[in-house]
Amino acid sequence: MRAFRSLLFVPGSRPDRFAKAVASGADAVCIDLEDAVAPKDKDAARRATLEFLTMAHDACAVGFRINALSTLEGFRDVIAFADSAAKPTFIMTPKTVSGGDLHRLRAALGERCPPLWPLVEGPDALPALADIAAAAAPSGGVMLGGVDYAAATGAKMGWDALYHIRAAIVAATAAAGCGAVDAPYLNAADNAGLEAETRRVRDLGFGGRACIHPAQVETINRLFSPTAAELSKAEKIAAAFAAAGGGVALLDGELVEKPVHDAAARALTAKRH
Repeated sequence: MRAFRSLLFVPGSRPDRFAKAVASGADAVCIDLEDAVAPKDKDAARRATLEFLTMAHDACAVGFRINALSTLEGFRDVIAFADSAAKPTFIMTPKTVSGGDLHRLRAALGERCPPLWPLVEGPDALPALADIAAAAAPSGGVMLGGVDYAAATGAKMGWDALYHIRAAIVAATAAAGCGAVDAPYLNAADNAGLEAETRRVRDLGFGGRACIHPAQVETINRLFSPTAAELSKAEKIAAAFAAAGGGVALLDGELVEKPVHDAAARALTAKRH
């Protein structure tokens, strides 16, 4: 599963913003029924979201974040979806602490269940990361809920403080063969900071990043897309590896082995999406 490069959140209580979010250029839009919606607005947001998801949206993937499955609102979200004609591309599950959370939801929804994207938001999920990623694979992925994780652990929101959970998510999702999306950069006015941190996120192994504002989409998409130079080198690596019959090759003095070829193949696959 290739992760979404950019995943833009929009409040479920703001249906006037749904179409604008879809047209933002983001790879995915997640309509939020959880934190972004006040308790008094939950029912109306749920109805508006499911109605919007009955329509086809070709510009990007469109899904929604339910309330935690440990809450009454979470049960209401699932039941309302099961009784609706909505066709979300994915469902995001907050505060996921085990793969069993996903297996139970998938069993309840049956064939109606789209790919699942669990959010890791607390230290209680850390021992179960491999289990969570395996349950999301192969069609879904795992996202870091950085704000909640920092609050639960007493950590700051800086790169160093959250490095351990980011690295753990990358390792678990790589082993499971599913996508990994990082938490959003919270200052929508600081594009330089967004770019600097997103480069580190990308280099660590994440395939994409969440956005809190449409203005962040272009930068994130660009940073998670291979450059022309990277694509050119990937094509040369693929050709050299093929010419060597799938064995070790030399390209401009550099050793090309299967792991190098596989990384090049991923870049070429990203180009086609």
